[in-house]
Amino acid sequence: MIRTHAHRKVIDLARGTTIPVINGLTDRSHPCQALADYQTILEKKGQLRGLKVAYIGDGNNMVHSLMMGAAKLGIDFAVASPQGYEPNVEVVKSTIDIANQTGSKLYIGSDCKEAVTNADVIYTDVWASMGFEAEQKERELAFKNYQVNETLVSHANKDFLFMHCLPAHRGEEVSEGVIDGPNSIIFDQAENRLHAQKAIMAAIM
Repeated sequence: MIRTHAHRKVIDLARGTTIPVINGLTDRSHPCQALADYQTILEKKGQLRGLKVAYIGDGNNMVHSLMMGAAKLGIDFAVASPQGYEPNVEVVKSTIDIANQTGSKLYIGSDCKEAVTNADVIYTDVWASMGFEAEQKERELAFKNYQVNETLVSHANKDFLFMHCLPAHRGEEVSEGVIDGPNSIIFDQAENRLHAQKAIMAAIM
């Protein structure tokens, strides 16, 4: 298992070995987290296909894995990011190709309200992702209108689930009222990382 910054390192490692390599995290993707997330959604909603997941914030490794997973599972997926912080173009193109086969609908844009309208799940992440901590102040300005708060979530379905891969910055990307509210499932989500990653190991051993 490798947890690193440059995604290229995972590819090079996999090409240089005869055993499976688990991607624990890179700057491009976070598949182990996404697996745990969809496990948690399935537990809470009883289904996956036909749901709508909305992601608000940085078009980072987390949104890439969530978006790709949604397309494969038949889930509608919406992303709202500030200009200049959109998801990777290559990942979006690959996701669209998969969505065309499974029937998933995708929205990639900058309108938070449009993204969360009728959403079953609202997901966010820190504004300054791993490796971008030095840009914290700059990103606070860019993302100031991208907080998941009580006003924004009012446009989602009443039984929406709030998710965050943690650690969170209360009062920045999410308000305290949402992350600590009745719709938040962040601790069940965190627990399921253990179970999802045990399943990965069991599958390849």
